[in-house]
Amino acid sequence: MKPAVKQVLFGRSRTESARWAAFKSWYGYSVFYCTPGEEGAHEKGGVEHEGGRFRRKHLVPPPEIESLAELNERLAAIDVAEDARHVHGRPTSIGFDFEQERPLLRPLPADGYDCGIDLTPVVHRNGRVTVRQCYYAVPAKFIGLKVRVKLKANELWIYDGRHVVARHPRLTRRYTFHDILDHYLEILLVKPGAFAGASALAQARAEGGFTKTHEAFWAAAKQKCGDREGTRQLIEVLLLHRQLPAHAVIAGMATVVRIGSISTDLVAIEARKAIEDTEDTDPGGPDAASDGEDATGVDEVELAGEGAKVISLHTRRLPADHRPALPDMSKYDRLLAPVKNTSSTMKGSSA
Repeated sequence: MKPAVKQVLFGRSRTESARWAAFKSWYGYSVFYCTPGEEGAHEKGGVEHEGGRFRRKHLVPPPEIESLAELNERLAAIDVAEDARHVHGRPTSIGFDFEQERPLLRPLPADGYDCGIDLTPVVHRNGRVTVRQCYYAVPAKFIGLKVRVKLKANELWIYDGRHVVARHPRLTRRYTFHDILDHYLEILLVKPGAFAGASALAQARAEGGFTKTHEAFWAAAKQKCGDREGTRQLIEVLLLHRQLPAHAVIAGMATVVRIGSISTDLVAIEARKAIEDTEDTDPGGPDAASDGEDATGVDEVELAGEGAKVISLHTRRLPADHRPALPDMSKYDRLLAPVKNTSSTMKGSSA
C-alpha cells in the first residue's frame, strides 16, 4: 500500500516510507513482503479472498452513515459477530482460536501510536482552513495566521502552539464544510443581523447544540428589545458557554425565561447557582443554606406554583468562596505590641 511503500524493488525488497518505518518501530514487529507478479500470487491469496468476502457480505450495498464514527461502530459490531463464525473444515470458532493465540502475542505499548498527519494551512478570511479539499472552522481571532492541523482517520484537530483550539469530525466529501457557532460569536456580536442566516447556526441546530431553550430566550429577547439588540443578548449568553458548562447555562436561561426576564447577568448568576446545586451533595453540610437564604447570604424569591428560586438582581455576581478560613494571627499580633522598659522600672524600685 502507498502509505507504507514508496517503491517496489526486485524480489521482496521495498523502499519504505518514513511514517511506516516509525510505525513498525513503535509496535516492534518485522514485515514480510510478498514476491511481485504471478510468482507470489499464492502468498497472499487467502488474505485478499477474506477481505473480499467481508466486503461482499457486510458492505454491499454501501451502508448509509452520517459519520465515520458511526461506520466504525458498525464494523466493531460486525467483528464481534464474526467471532462466532467457523471457517470451513475447522471445529472451533474464530474467536476461540484467537483466545488460544492471545497469550503468545506481545503486549501492546502503553501509549498508542499517533497516525495523524501534521499540516500547516493558513486561516482564510471566512474563518476556515482548507484540508484535503474540505473546509473546517477556526476561531475568528486566527484569521490570516498559520495554524497546525492534525489530520486523523476520524477527526481533525487544530492547534495554536500546544493548545487545541478546534476539533472537527473528518469530512469525507469534497467541498463540504463543518462550522462551529462559537468560533464566529465575536463577529456576529458586531453584526447581529447576520446571525439568523449564518450557516454555523444551522449546523448547531442540526447537531443539537442550539436547543429549544436557546430559541425561547432568543424569541423573548427579540420581543422585548427588538431583533438587533435581542440577538446581541443571545450572543452574550452564548459566550457564557466558554466559561460555564452547557447544562448550567441552559438551566440559567430556562429559569430567566420562566420569570420573564432576558438579563444576561441573571443568566450567569443562575448558571453558577446551578453548578453549586449539582456540587452540593450534602444538604446538612456547612455549605447548606438556611430558609430563604442561600449559602452566600443572598435573598431568594420563590415563584408561585413553580417551586423554583431565583436570586434577586442586587446580589453580588461572584461564586461562593470555598477556600479554608484564614489562620489565626493573634500570636503574631502580640509581637507587634510595644515592650515595656524593664531596666527603668528596676532603677525606680531601688531608689
